[in-house]
This record gives sequence, structure tokens and C-alpha cells, in this order.
Amino acid sequence: MNSASNTRKAWLLLGGLLIASLPWWAGDQYQLHLASLIAVYWILIAGLNMVVGFTGQLSIGHVGLLCIGAYAFSILAGKSGWHPALALATSGVLGGVCGLALGLPSLRLPGFYFAMATMAFALIVNDLVLAQVDLTGGGIGLHGPLIPAPFDSPSGFYYLVSLLALAVTWLSWNLSRHMWGRALISIRDNPVAAQSVGVAVFRAKLTVFVFSGVTAGVAGAVFASLQSYITPDTFVFELSLFFFVCIIIGGRGSSIGPFIGTVVLTALPELVAPLAKLGNFFYGLMLLVVVLVVPEGIGRVFQVISEHLRPRVVHREPIAPDLARLGRALKNKP
Repeated sequence: MNSASNTRKAWLLLGGLLIASLPWWAGDQYQLHLASLIAVYWILIAGLNMVVGFTGQLSIGHVGLLCIGAYAFSILAGKSGWHPALALATSGVLGGVCGLALGLPSLRLPGFYFAMATMAFALIVNDLVLAQVDLTGGGIGLHGPLIPAPFDSPSGFYYLVSLLALAVTWLSWNLSRHMWGRALISIRDNPVAAQSVGVAVFRAKLTVFVFSGVTAGVAGAVFASLQSYITPDTFVFELSLFFFVCIIIGGRGSSIGPFIGTVVLTALPELVAPLAKLGNFFYGLMLLVVVLVVPEGIGRVFQVISEHLRPRVVHREPIAPDLARLGRALKNKP
């Protein structure tokens, strides 16, 4: 047990060192920008994974919450002159409030109808942003304000979004590894059985959906700053499908799997130029291969490899029957 714990700590330390040192060994500024984009996407996907991967709710409209966070940050920090830190926090709160407003009526719907409700929400948000010209700039868009020093440089911004991503990862990991996580998985697998053992199904669904709304709002704020300029065309429905596919390809019910899916689906098409032109084809092909070959996701592959490299040691202790107690029980039997 100590060996497994030490190995896990060693991997975490190595990962932390790689993340902290990336600005020094990244090839150019574009690679640093790509790493920042992965961290921004992961802030949203880590929260969405609690909804899709743990409770089994098919939410395909989180791009609407991302859009709300991005425009809220741009309006508050850009047009209204708020401090970017306050605007960032407000964007997260607004994302949570919108998640609450969306979740209260729609989480009572069955899976397919809930997915349609979230898709309709994303389309409505996009149309509202396009129509409110005085507030959002309409089709022209808004400038995404920069985060002030020391986060105004590419490396400083990378450290900011990495810290936010680590904080969201820690929160979602703590939610998933305790009784809350088991309750969420029981809702995903059999909501009737979960309710029969005392799990408040609707309240648990709503809680994680509001949490995912907060993370989407924060992700939208830093996404606006990273892109430096946002328009309604930035928040297309395909981006919401991208978030959903990252979780399915990575593997539901885990944290490392969706993160690997986010890294692969974000970085590979950008690093291999021909794939960037065939983005939708590449995502569809990846999803088809994973569903047919590894239905449990890419994360399961790494888990199997880890188990082969470091087999789990099972301690078996022989159980000796208490013959004296059994004899006394038989004597006293009427």
C-alpha cells in the first residue's frame, strides 16, 4: 500500500514539474498558447465531467455557459471598467446562477429530452448575444480584456489558467472520491436503486450541474482573455460537442481519462496541420474507434497498463473456525 502511494506521489510530482517548467521548454509561443487553451478547456470539462461522467446526464449545451462567462467578463472588465479579478469571480457566479436556472426545470427530464433542453439553451444564448448589439456588440463582438500583471504575459497567463485548472481538478477529485462520488455513480447506473437507499437524486444532479456552471463561467472569462476578441461565431455548437466527446473518449467516471481526451483532441489536430483542416472528421473517427475498440475510454487503457506494470497485491489471511463457540451454539439449540 505504501509502495502504491509513493508511486502515485512520484507521478504527481513529475506532472507538477512538467507543468511548472513548460514555459522554459516549450518550442515557441504558439505551443504555450496551445497549453493555455488546453487548461482553459479542462476547467470547463472537469466540471462537465461530473455531470456527464458521474451522474450520466447528457449535457451538450455547455458552450452556452462558456459564452455567458466570456461575455460577462468582457462587458464587466472591458466596458464597465471592473477589476479583472472581480469580473472573473462574477463570471463564475453568473455561470452557476444560469446553471441553476437551466437545471431546475430541465434535470427532471429523461436523458434525451434533457440533452435537447441543453442544446436549445446554447442556441438561445447565441441568438441573444447576436441580438443585443448595444451590450454585446452583436455580430461585431467585443474585445477580451487582458489579465493585469503578473498574468499579462503568455507565460504568466499560462500559470494563471494552470492554477485555476488544478483548483477545479482538486475540487472535482474530492467530490468524486468520497461518498458523494459513489452516490453520483449510483445515480448514473440505477437512479431508482440510488433513491431507494436514500440518495437525493435531484438535489445531487442539481448540485453538480451548478458546479459545472461555475467552472464554465470561469473558463469563459479566461477564454475571452486568451482569444483577445470574441464574437458569437466563436461559440458554435460544435465546440459543445467537442467538450462532450472529450469525456466520452477519455472515459466516464474518472478524472484522468477526460483530461487525456482533452489534451489529445485539442493538441493533436493543431500540431499536425493536415488534421486541423479535417477537425470534425478526426473527432468523429476518434469517437467511433474508441466506442468500438475501447468502450470504457482511453483512461481505461492507461489503467490496464498500470495494473500490468504494478500488479495489485492482495493479502489473504486464513480464517480459522471457532469450533468451541460453534459447539456451544449447537448445544443450546432447542
